[in-house]
Amino acid sequence: MADASPAPGAYERYLPYRRWVEWGYWICTALASMVGNALTVGMEMRRAGLPHHPAEPWIWEGSSNLVFLALVPAVAWFTRRYPLHLDTWRRRLPAYLLASVAFSALHVVAMVGLRMAIYASAGDSYDFGHWGRQFAYEYLKDVRSFAGMVLLMEAYRFLLRRLQGEASLLAAPDDDAPPVEPIDRPERFLVRKLGREFLVAAADIEWLQASGNYVNLRVRGRDYPLRSTISALESRLDPARFQRVHRSHIVNLDQVASIEPLDTGDARIHLRDGSTLPCSRRYRAALRERTA
Repeated sequence: MADASPAPGAYERYLPYRRWVEWGYWICTALASMVGNALTVGMEMRRAGLPHHPAEPWIWEGSSNLVFLALVPAVAWFTRRYPLHLDTWRRRLPAYLLASVAFSALHVVAMVGLRMAIYASAGDSYDFGHWGRQFAYEYLKDVRSFAGMVLLMEAYRFLLRRLQGEASLLAAPDDDAPPVEPIDRPERFLVRKLGREFLVAAADIEWLQASGNYVNLRVRGRDYPLRSTISALESRLDPARFQRVHRSHIVNLDQVASIEPLDTGDARIHLRDGSTLPCSRRYRAALRERTA
């Protein structure tokens, strides 16, 4: 009799709301920043006796925060592509410094463009001032915003991995004693989840999928991210059981129910649990031989 599906944990229950929570956070942050800064700027200008239209602080802060919101996906992509870890942050710091300059340049150019368009529609003109001095001023603000976004995104992903359960290879013992199993071909993986540790047998992995700098191990309907490349992990898995079927996927051959050829020359793999995986034409012939 097949095992019953595991009860959804906190991570699985959160997934349907994840995008709403993530975008809701950034939208609320941008709105709060716009309102707070616009009110503050208006009060300061009135206190200083500077002539201005009451709408101008809202135009300035609205344009700035709208562009900020539009840049969130770019920062999210960059931090997924080049994640910061304790062993990599020094090597990647120059790339992040360059990214902060690009972030600020995009922010300033798009923000000024919006302001010019809004002023022009009202029959007026917007003067940004001396571009060199103004960009330096804006960069000092933007680099702090960029750093805050990066740290927040990394902390959020770290929390999600802990909630989901993060896998790792079993390490060799500290002393000279031989390891309990071959380190170069692991039979089990260590999973840490919410302060608990448990072992997952390699034979229980249904498939593996590359996800940025991680590989998700699919086990009984749940994914456990392992920090590795899929090629590195492929070389350590038992070739009698696992087969590469796509640049981003490895499948446990015991889980393959059928292979559906496609007109493109690729194939679709149907697994015993009803799920499907892509199989590119590069790996299709080898998979057929293994499952024949």
